[in-house]
Amino acid sequence: MPGGLFGYRLLADPRFNKGTAFTEDERDAFGLHGLLPPRVATMDEQVSRRLAAFREFATDLERYAFLRDLQDTNETLFYALLAQNLEELLPIVYTPTVGAGCRSFSRLFRKPRGLFLSLPRKGTLRQILANPLFDKTEVIVVTDGERILGLGDQGAGGMGIPIGKLALYTACGGIDPAAALPVLIDVGTDNAENLRDPLYVGWNHARTRGEEYDAFIEEFVSAVTERWPHVLLQWEDFAKGNANRLLERYRDRLCTFNDDIQGTAAVATGTLLAAINVTGLPLSEQRIAIFGAGSAGCGIAKLLLAAMVAEGLDAKDAARRFYLVDRDGLLIEGMNGIAEFQRPFLQPRAAVDGWGNGGVISLRDVIDKAKPTALIGVSGQPGAFSEEIVRAMAAQHARPIIFPLSNPVSCAEATPADIDRWTEGRAVVGAGSPFPPLMRRGASFSVDQTNNSYIFPGVGLGAIATQSRRITDTMFMAAARALADLSPAKNDPEANLLPSVTALHEVAIAVAIAVGKQAYAEGLTTGVTADTVEAAVHARMWTPRYATYCVGGAG
Repeated sequence: MPGGLFGYRLLADPRFNKGTAFTEDERDAFGLHGLLPPRVATMDEQVSRRLAAFREFATDLERYAFLRDLQDTNETLFYALLAQNLEELLPIVYTPTVGAGCRSFSRLFRKPRGLFLSLPRKGTLRQILANPLFDKTEVIVVTDGERILGLGDQGAGGMGIPIGKLALYTACGGIDPAAALPVLIDVGTDNAENLRDPLYVGWNHARTRGEEYDAFIEEFVSAVTERWPHVLLQWEDFAKGNANRLLERYRDRLCTFNDDIQGTAAVATGTLLAAINVTGLPLSEQRIAIFGAGSAGCGIAKLLLAAMVAEGLDAKDAARRFYLVDRDGLLIEGMNGIAEFQRPFLQPRAAVDGWGNGGVISLRDVIDKAKPTALIGVSGQPGAFSEEIVRAMAAQHARPIIFPLSNPVSCAEATPADIDRWTEGRAVVGAGSPFPPLMRRGASFSVDQTNNSYIFPGVGLGAIATQSRRITDTMFMAAARALADLSPAKNDPEANLLPSVTALHEVAIAVAIAVGKQAYAEGLTTGVTADTVEAAVHARMWTPRYATYCVGGAG
């Protein structure tokens, strides 16, 4: 019997509900006659019905709310619908619409999902996590809601991100939804609109920082490792002041990673490696400008630097090939307020003498003086890649690489269509969010969505399948290279850099195998060998199919 449930309680549990797909025998056994219409439907019929209803809504936010309601009503059907229509539904479940979902979270909230751990509950987290409902947990995505996409502090509304990320863990990576736990660490919010909103569902208090914040995070991590010693913990959308330091504090205590830092770095590195098939310029000769020198920008630079060193460059020489630009201009030696993770990429003052006007070296100055071959944006500043800047890149290189990676769409540094027009179709473009296709050589050309969804589902699957004790930077390098190996441009320079989003399931498998083998090579795994990693990955994959229920268990 499914969880000891019967009658309406069975229909109300999204883990076991099958809706109209309950068979006659199941309706007899579990008291469902009269609670459902008489016709027994197949899952394919249910998917067709839900897809038709989805398409009738007028706005993406309505579609997002519809899918969230379906997920909280019938998980299996939700994942069948998502898996079969990934290209159409991904922009709704994930970026860019998830951003609007976070902003409207308090008004859309209907049913609980995951855990809301608020600071007033400090000292009780072990008790909360002990709930038997979470016994099967293998992967947690956690946020404190402070830096949601490019939208800033969304407070409790940030819970939309862990829910969306874990939906992709299942749809793309095959993680059993029963093993996925979204968590919101609610330490208040500095979002004035939330604090004024009488309908705000979070803790209505200014955001807590400092020692009290750190102690609450420590209580959470300690409770997690005691409850689930082998869990994978993914940090998501923490602000610059916390993201790197929390990763460094906990990365050697449990199997954990920060997707904004390491996942973004891996997808950018994999896509840039794929772009070399188009431009013909080796990675060791690339000069890379990164606009946005926070956790994500420095994470990208760090992984690309490691790839350059692997190709034979001296680490110090490789670091000089990166030009990180933030709100105060190019990062150079002697600047105030430099974070520790930014220090490896400070340009020597002597090397950039005379570049700036009035002491501040702007992005345009970097384009003119350094002549970067690649321009990557993770700033969240819409329009930062102006026509002037893009045309300057195009004037210097036959095939400039330009990646406006900020999301959602409203925060992109430039649109692919503008970049394509300003470079006469010569730019190699990747974007962080989905954009309409371009017209190239008289045909439609899809824009590569250089998004973490190509990386984190496979990293998680590989770590879980091999019971890896840690997640290392070299495992993310393995993920990046696995993604680059799947590039259509590898065989045709005129093709896309990345596989279609319809292939994200296959991408996750390839990434998981590469990550699992790297984890084994580093001595981090349990119960696998290099030859059995692939089988272990496939064995752990869940597919959305209805189980047959009978009194006493599920068959």
